[in-house]
Amino acid sequence: MNLAMARPDIHDRIHAQRKLRLAQGRIRTRRSISRRDGVRLELDGRWLTGFCSNDYLGLSQQFEVIAALQDAAGREGAGSTASHLVCGHHSVHEQLEREMADWLGYPRALLFDSGFMANLAVQQALLSEETDICVQDRLNHASLLDASRLAGCRLRRYPHLDSEGAMRQLKNTADGAAMLVTDGVFSMDGDIAPLRSLSLVARMQEALFYVDDAHGIGVIGEHGRGCVADAGLGVKEVPLQLATLGKALGSHGAVVVGEDALIQHLAETARPYIYTTALPAAQAAASLAAVKLARRDHWRRDKLTELIASFREGARRNGLELMASETPIQPLLCGDEATVMALSATLEQSGFLVSAIRPPTVPEGKARLRVTLSALHTLEQVKALVDAIAKARDVVLYQKSLNTVA
Repeated sequence: MNLAMARPDIHDRIHAQRKLRLAQGRIRTRRSISRRDGVRLELDGRWLTGFCSNDYLGLSQQFEVIAALQDAAGREGAGSTASHLVCGHHSVHEQLEREMADWLGYPRALLFDSGFMANLAVQQALLSEETDICVQDRLNHASLLDASRLAGCRLRRYPHLDSEGAMRQLKNTADGAAMLVTDGVFSMDGDIAPLRSLSLVARMQEALFYVDDAHGIGVIGEHGRGCVADAGLGVKEVPLQLATLGKALGSHGAVVVGEDALIQHLAETARPYIYTTALPAAQAAASLAAVKLARRDHWRRDKLTELIASFREGARRNGLELMASETPIQPLLCGDEATVMALSATLEQSGFLVSAIRPPTVPEGKARLRVTLSALHTLEQVKALVDAIAKARDVVLYQKSLNTVA
């Protein structure tokens, strides 16, 4: 007689999980954009003004970037055909790496297909022992947290922006190699990590300091060099740094910049680098053009600063609860999930596309509208959005009051 317990059925499991998501109102659906024109996009036959992309500098449709992509595709084809270490590494990949390293003030750079893969590569290559530890901000991006789990090291998390909490976590584990990891700009809150105090913690605890500045590069600081440079830090204090190409630079992929020895080690041992096809040369050419524009066109950051100030002032006048952010990410706290979904739907009816962000992406009770600004927005569009949010809030609150009475 077989007394072994039956294995859980995967189909039963996913059915139960979906049923729970339905009950919680957390079903996520994809929506297809038909066309884009600057910050305008066509969705389900209607043209909306988008306030939810990460194209902060407005480079994704810029003529020089598109021309570089088309020219390189015409010469080199659609794909790279192999990994970097076989025959997929093109001279334009090399040019892009050198341009990024020069811009950010680092000796060397390494190109990856995505920020998710880059973060996994860094931790798998450098935290290879079970006694190693990665100490992270509690609100770090999922790619950083998943990378620790996949690397097999011990993951410890400290309260958001709490340098003393980071110190305590590092002090309590002194038997293995250690890495202190933080986002530069936090993607859902828009606030910036206290990099100077964290760098001091890392130095005192002999931990390698790694900053994922996906949402800071191109936007923050002089010449858009990001949070690390804006904090007055460099390769000595932050030996490794991630810069994504798909946010402010409007392209695709990611680059890790760092000390020469660390980058060489990644190139020789990081599985997400060795065992994947290289980015197409055409995509690298587009990114290279975008980096040069980001370095040159200071007006894009100046325009963003103006738009951010206008949005925050309008929100203040209308009593809207914004989080403390001076970046293009401007989250509007809504509390419960039903409210944020209703607000997003009402805004769409008014001609604006603004994403509703719900748990588990953000903590319970912290659902929000994640408004993101681009240098391509106009002041008139930003003011119209603020007015639309204020009206949507009033409509949703009125409907909630009727439901309460009923």
